[in-house]
Parts: sequence; structure tokens; C-alpha cells
Amino acid sequence: MASKKIDINKASVEDFEKLNGIGLRKAKAIIKYRKSFGGFSAVKDLSSVPGVGDCIVEQSRTQLTCSTRKRKAVRTPKVKDNVESKGQPSSSGLSARSIRHNLRALSKSAEEHVDDGNSIVSHDDHMPEDESGDEVMFREEDRGSSNAQHKSRIPIPVNGLFSGHVLKRKGHVVKEEPDSSPGKKFCRDGDYQSTFVNLQKSSRQNLIATQRMRIPSKEHPPDKLAEWLQIFQNWGNAERLMALDELITLCDPTQVRHMMQVIEPQFQRDFISLLPKELALYVLSFLEPKSLLKAAQTCRYWRVLAEDNLLWREKCREESIDDNLVYGSNRLRRRHTSRCPWKSLYMRQHQIELNWRTGEIPGPKLLKGHDDHVITCLEFCGTRIVSGSDDNTLKVWSAITGKCLRTLVGHTGGVWSSQMSNSVVISGSTDRTLKVWNADTGQCIHTLYGHSSTVRCMHLHRNVVVSGSRDATLRVWDIDSGACLHVLMGHVAAVRCVQYDGRRVVSGAYDYMVKVWDPETETCLHTLQGHTNRVYSLQFDGIHIVSGSLDTSIRVWDVEAGNCLHTLIGHQSLTSGLELKDNILVSGNADSTVKVWDITTGQCLQTLQGPNKHSSAVTCLQFNKKFVITSSDDGTVKIWDLKTGDFIRNLVALDSGGSGGVVWRVRCSNTKLVCAVGSRNGTEETKLHVLDFDVDEKKCLY
Repeated sequence: MASKKIDINKASVEDFEKLNGIGLRKAKAIIKYRKSFGGFSAVKDLSSVPGVGDCIVEQSRTQLTCSTRKRKAVRTPKVKDNVESKGQPSSSGLSARSIRHNLRALSKSAEEHVDDGNSIVSHDDHMPEDESGDEVMFREEDRGSSNAQHKSRIPIPVNGLFSGHVLKRKGHVVKEEPDSSPGKKFCRDGDYQSTFVNLQKSSRQNLIATQRMRIPSKEHPPDKLAEWLQIFQNWGNAERLMALDELITLCDPTQVRHMMQVIEPQFQRDFISLLPKELALYVLSFLEPKSLLKAAQTCRYWRVLAEDNLLWREKCREESIDDNLVYGSNRLRRRHTSRCPWKSLYMRQHQIELNWRTGEIPGPKLLKGHDDHVITCLEFCGTRIVSGSDDNTLKVWSAITGKCLRTLVGHTGGVWSSQMSNSVVISGSTDRTLKVWNADTGQCIHTLYGHSSTVRCMHLHRNVVVSGSRDATLRVWDIDSGACLHVLMGHVAAVRCVQYDGRRVVSGAYDYMVKVWDPETETCLHTLQGHTNRVYSLQFDGIHIVSGSLDTSIRVWDVEAGNCLHTLIGHQSLTSGLELKDNILVSGNADSTVKVWDITTGQCLQTLQGPNKHSSAVTCLQFNKKFVITSSDDGTVKIWDLKTGDFIRNLVALDSGGSGGVVWRVRCSNTKLVCAVGSRNGTEETKLHVLDFDVDEKKCLY
């Protein structure tokens, strides 16, 4: 059942208290206001009550109604032809005494409601009546004396009472005039005859105007405002805060909104524009690039600052972004037509990262070769790709066109290791030799003899390459002359991995040992013991050595002291791949998981697993500051977020995955992914997949 509406002309204080936003104080104010005006004409009149705004009225409008204001009934007595004799009451009951009484009452009421602007406020409660309760009107008439030129206002019944008669004061002759229609107004000598109804309407308008004039302003402040402000100023900070809290609780929503409108602009000053340009740029340098782009949309001057070339150069430097990274070392530089080339460079790199993460995966270029043999090693430098196979050859491919540029033929055994720098390629084979090739011409520059077994690993630094062999020795070669500079002997089993930084050589072997060498003196500086099985992988940054073993552990060593700093436990099988950059280590394992470590603390930061993890052994991995890319025997290449460890998506998924299709190797540049795929049972053709995530120049908007 719908709730009963509240009649604002009849409601009590308790009824008004039930409305939202109206308490006892406001309810009493409404009752007082209603009595003063004799009622309301419409619901919207409530907003005229002090403290009751439009907002409160609108909230409660559906609960309110306004009945028609009842006026007192006007009796129209019968009028005799002649007024009674002087001093006697007439047949209507109206006497000169009652007229004088009503005049005095009206005068007194008017004096009580005269404000500073001499406005008269008249209420229904003060409307003069004759003794019989009839409402009266005023008429101006001569007083009757021939010497008296002034006029007096005589109350005359409104609804036709004494119609056709003019009443004068005691002692005057009453002149009879013809009857006129009830309610008709009289005019004499151009004078306007006004009724109490018109007087009430004009008085109400005068009251509203008076109230508006009395709204506090700087010219007319409220009483005792200065005294209140002085008290506030004399308080301390704690007292002021407490006073403000209390003041806010007493305010209506409209008043709180007013405070917000006054306060908010104080915190919206454009301080950047007020600073010298150098200081403004220094402040903006603390913003992230995304925030800088938003700041550039604030105004024209902010855009000039936010597109400062030096500012964006620092942003690029923080992210290690340069032309070589974005455009490639052997590619023509794109001319920067923008007035802020560093910003364009940053935005291009950002778009490339989005392409890796969420862009449409481009159709791969398929580089078919090596027949059905296994691709054992893969190198990617600039625009060239070099693949080595157990078919005794290496092939040089164009990463741009996907064409095979040339085939390097000369080995008499399978190629199992390789290194590449610019146009120089070095390969190691089961034929116990190393060969130095010119990738541009396909010519074999040197054949390096010395090892007595398969050359299983090598590492190139500038023009010196260090090779490790199954004959348990390491050899240091000059690739320019083809001479063997040093022979490092000490391992008692096959050397499986080697690293060289130009000063120290670090090797890992099947004898469970990791050795640190001084190649110039051919001496072993440290033998790092701790692994309990074969060492398969190494990383060396000049300070730390990281070794991965078949014993499932990863160890971090100090190269100078030769002691073990951390043992990283977590994998369940052979750690086949390691990558180390800026103290962040990423390890791939045959247990199908990939882990991210901080080698300074030995803490595992992330484990790349979950429902989308690899379903077979991890064969290879690459990573940068944003992503980790992994390949597996399950025939997939996956991309992960380095910081969060979240799986992003599959970049490659072979149809033969799970039934023999394998991704053996991956190599990445900033914009390209190269994968060597095939199978051991003939289910997948041996080939290279090349995916390009570079920015489309036609769609480039910066």
C-alpha cells in the first residue's frame, strides 16, 4: 500500500521530522513560517523556509502534497436602504467604533512589520475584520469638512457589504450611492481601490524581497561575525581543526558543496607554469612516460615541456633504448622528422613491446634446409641467421627475405657448436676442428687444428675464441691469424661448457668440476667443487659464476675468492639452459619449469609454470628486461612476463607438438624471433621459423 502523503499546510512538527534532511529545528522553522504566511501555495514554497533548500524539497517531493489554503468565509448581510442614525450601529453590525478599531489594528500590525526599507508585511492573521467577521477593503474619501483637504482610508467590506455606500467618520454625512455588483472595485478621481487579497500578495513579495536583501554579504555581514573570526584566529592549529570538524558536521549538503567549490580551486594552481623551465623539466623528469603523455594534454605550455627532447632522452636511457636496439645495427636509420626524436624512439619501442605482448602474431617465414637432420646450433646477428646441423654444414640466411644466402661446406663431421660476430662465423665439429668463415662470401678463412676429439663448446670475445672439447682440454685461438695461443689442461672428463670475458676463462665438465683459468699463464686459479654430477651449463659476468648441473642444483660462485655464495634449489632435473643479466638469472630445466632468480640473495623471484606451462623439457630460453621466451620438446615457444611470472601467450605451437615435433633452439632480437624446429621421428620437417614483431611503417603514427 502506498504511504500517505504529508500535507504541508496541515502537517505537524512530528510529520515534518519524518522527512529526509529535516530535523526538529527545521520542522519548527517550517511551522513558524506557515503560521506567518497563513499557509503554503505549493510544495516548492518549502524552499523559501530558511535552512530548507531545493535539494531537500526535491528529495521529499514524492511524499508531500499541498492542499488549497482556506480563507475565512465572507458573510454578505442584507443592507438596508439607509444607515442607522449617527452613533448607532448599522443593520450590518458595522459601527464607526468598529471601523476605528480595525484601523488601529491595521496600523499597529503595519508598524510591527516595517523594516529598514519601510516595507509593510501583512499576514492573513492580521487582516482586519468587522465585528461580524467580514473582510474589509480600504477606500479613500474626503473627511467631509470643507476645510479638510486630506483623505482618510476607510475600511469597506470586500464582498459587497455596504455596496453603494460611502462610510465616513463619526459626525459626517453618509451619502447613499447606487448599488454595484458584489466584489467590484471602486474608483474615484483616479484613485486605486485595493483589497486585502492584493495587499497580502504584495506584502508576501515584499517579505521575500526583504529576506533576499538580508542575505549576508561582505557589505552586510551577520552579527558577531568579526567576533567569531577573531576567536578562531586566536586558536591554535589543533583547536582550529576541531572547530572545522564540528562545523562541517553541522552543515547541510548544499553548504558542504559550497565549501568544496571554494576550496578546490586553491589546490588547482598551475605551479609548473610558474616555475623556471629548468625546474619545471626537473619536476617532470620524475614522471613515468605514460604520465608525461597525459601531462602533454593539459595545456599548450605543458605540451612543450612534456615533449622536450632531452627529457625523453633520459627516459630512453633509463630503459636502455637506443637506435641500435630499435632499428637494428645494420639497418638504415629512419630519419626523425619529429621535433622530439627521442620521444619517437621511445614510442616506437613501446609499440614493439605491445606487438610481442598482444599484437597479432605475424605469419612466420619458413626457412627450409638441412633436410631431416637436427639443427644443433643457431646464431642470429643483425640481418643474418646461421644454422649448424649434424649434416656437416652451416647455412647463412637472410632474416629479412628468408632466403638461404649460402651454405658453408667443409667440415667432415657434424657441427655441434658455433659463435658469430658481425660477418665472422666460427664452427666446431665432430671432426675435431674449428673453422673460421666469412659469412658474406661463404669462404673458410682458417681451419684450426689441435683438439683430439669433438669440439663441443666455444665462446668468442672480440678476436679470441676459447674452445672446449671431449678431449678434456681447452684451447685459446686467435681468429685473425688462426694460431693457437694457449692450451688449458686440468679437467679429467669432457668439457661441456665454457665462458670467456677477455680476462678469465671458466669451464664446466663432466668431471663435476668448474674451473677458473688465467689464459695468459695457462694456470688454473680455482677449482670449484660442490656439484655431485655433470656440469652442463655456465654463465659468467666477470664477478659471479653460475653453474647448472645434472644434480638438479644451480650454484653461484665468487670468481675471485672461488667460494660458493648460494646453492639454488628448486628444479627437479637437469638444468640445460641458463641466462644471466644484471644479477637476474633465468634457468630452464628438463622438469618443464623455468625459474627466475636473484643471484645476489639466492632468492627465487618467479617460477614460470601453471596451467600454461610447458609439458616437456625446456630446450632453450632468452630474456630481456620485460619478457622471457622459452622453447620446449612439446613443440611450443612461450612468452612470459619477467616481473610477474605470468604467462602471456604461445608464439609458436607446432601441429606435431606432443607427437614428436620439437623446438630445438630459439634466438631473439628486439623485433624478431628465430626458432629451429624439427623432429626425431620424421613428424616435423626441419626448418627455421622467423617471426617479425617490428612496427608497420605504414601504420606508424608518431
